[in-house]
Amino acid sequence: MNYLGFAVTVFAGFLAISNPIASTPVFLSITEGETDEIRKAIARRAVFVAFAIVAVLCIVGKTLFSVLGITLGALQLTGGAIAFIIGYRMLQGDASNVQSPKPSIVQTQDFSSSLDMAISPLAVPILVGPGTIATALSYAGHGGPAEIAITITAFAALCLVTYLLFIFGRPLVRYLGRTGIRALNRLMGLVLAVVGVQLLLNGAQSAFASLGG
Repeated sequence: MNYLGFAVTVFAGFLAISNPIASTPVFLSITEGETDEIRKAIARRAVFVAFAIVAVLCIVGKTLFSVLGITLGALQLTGGAIAFIIGYRMLQGDASNVQSPKPSIVQTQDFSSSLDMAISPLAVPILVGPGTIATALSYAGHGGPAEIAITITAFAALCLVTYLLFIFGRPLVRYLGRTGIRALNRLMGLVLAVVGVQLLLNGAQSAFASLGG
């Protein structure tokens, strides 16, 4: 297997579905008025929780699905379908509220502590939504320990990019504006739709192979 190509594909899938640039305005909106120290603490906790969730799922997911009798083909088909649907909606300019809640929706939530928002909605579902989980499990279950390690590392890289954007992304968001962010969303939607189709093809190939065996 071409591990470099696999790593690039996995990172591109995570980048497209999490879209940290589009999530940055949400972070800036819900942390408005907080001190820089609190904002950094919220960002750190959010990416740490997100990484922990994905890492655990990647490590135990394949074993869990084996116990449940769920095949790799079924997992890839499901993950591909979810990724394609979210990507298609992004292409149409209709971002999913499940993966990326709007700031106006998030602001109506009552946080007992400023750091609570790091868990929800930042870690879940903005960074780790249904699409991210399905994508992670599909790629981690693709092979052995090497594929699991690559998937976890790719998501760790995404978490680092996300943290940097949360902390230093205000000028970028101001520069891009709504029009630029919408255009970027559509581009990420195209990438995610392609990733979804590839997962569907991989899942179909695995399913046919298992039926033929």
